[in-house]
Amino acid sequence: MQLGSRLRALRRREGLTQAAFAKRLGISTSYLNLIENDRRPLTAQVLIKVARTFEVDLGEFSGEQEDALLQDLMEALGDPLFDEHGLTNTDLRELVGNQPEVGRALVRLYQAFRSAQETNAQLALQVSDTQDIQTPTRLPSEEVTDFIQAHQNHFPALEAAAERIWKDGSFEIRSLEYRLRRFLQEELGVRVLVSRQDMIRRFDPQTRELHLSENLPPRSRNFQLAVQTALLWREGDIDRVISTFRFRSEAARRLAKVTLANYFAGATLMPYTPFLQAAKEERYDIELMGNRFRTSFEQVAHRLTTLRRSGAEGVPFHFIRVDIAGNISKRFSASGIGFARFGSACSKWNVFSAFMTPGRISRQLSVMPDGKTYFCIARTITRGKGGYHKPHAVQAIGLGCETEHARALVYADGIDLDKPARVVEIGTSCRLCPRHDCAQRAFPSLEHPLEIDEHVRGASFFSPAR
Repeated sequence: MQLGSRLRALRRREGLTQAAFAKRLGISTSYLNLIENDRRPLTAQVLIKVARTFEVDLGEFSGEQEDALLQDLMEALGDPLFDEHGLTNTDLRELVGNQPEVGRALVRLYQAFRSAQETNAQLALQVSDTQDIQTPTRLPSEEVTDFIQAHQNHFPALEAAAERIWKDGSFEIRSLEYRLRRFLQEELGVRVLVSRQDMIRRFDPQTRELHLSENLPPRSRNFQLAVQTALLWREGDIDRVISTFRFRSEAARRLAKVTLANYFAGATLMPYTPFLQAAKEERYDIELMGNRFRTSFEQVAHRLTTLRRSGAEGVPFHFIRVDIAGNISKRFSASGIGFARFGSACSKWNVFSAFMTPGRISRQLSVMPDGKTYFCIARTITRGKGGYHKPHAVQAIGLGCETEHARALVYADGIDLDKPARVVEIGTSCRLCPRHDCAQRAFPSLEHPLEIDEHVRGASFFSPAR
């Protein structure tokens, strides 16, 4: 694996010359030059020195980020706009391996292109409807998703703070709400009031009053108390983490701040060490873990994706949340599976069919075009503000891992993982999937340009004519 380009990217990100960078690593400038040009290997000793000196995760030098970038490039350059150039997967792999920053620049350029297309469409609609013209930019949620993925959804500073609040406050699960209220009052001077209101949570910095809706169930009330604690008590930690990522908009930075406060809340309700221990004891049974920590199905599932502490890792999961229309509102992957960024996902994933059996766990063994197999579970969840007349939104949560980790999950019981009877062939999206015989294909594959023969009908309209 060529690591020189990644080391060069880190040096440039730090704003250092080769001489200055080499001096901090204790090596010669000429040796650094050879490493950056892949003429000398990046040894374990130098790699560890890099990690310690510049406080970077060694995961940056693993193949995970390379695979993620390749996936993004394949999807971006899979646009019909590039069909005439005949780019192959081999071309893209070489680009990612030798010049990853160029690859990232191309992905960013394509994101800008897609944003411009959406802008034109919106402007045309606004002009036709005589609306005030507004120019949208890239969604802040997309920037925050990239930020979370870059950190592998694990933030040690916030984990340590959450553990500190348990240790210093002698917290207990059964009295968590009382303890959080007391912490807010005594440590932060915040008075908590529960009343009938439309807002779930509202903090008044002038009166130092935190208003919570009485419609919140206890687990959600605890979560909101912990969120406000993070925003007031750990603002410095949150801002420092945010500064490690180049956000393009103030809205994205604010959303990232809320996201990290939510992360702290999850770590407070489900502290790392006892939660990991419970996961192993209960074999990742989400409902049993929810009972133990008095948290929801989604809260437990999401928390499971954050167990990436070095030396104390949990199963590397991917997580996805969708609505019945197929819109992806949350996604993260530690399993290595790719998610579509610029189009629809594969309709054969069980997270979409979960809507057909509300409230029940569905299991799926699936194989991607590259041969990697995954074990996935999915279940619907219901969101509402309380009360008979209030609208309730139904979403589906998908959680999965590579099959080599599936035996650790209670959900895999009864399934022969070595010789499974039924494996579902899935892909990232139709455009990236090479399987031409899929009956659910909605678009032609990049590897099989659209061929029309009025006398031949394959498994789908987009199957190659033969």
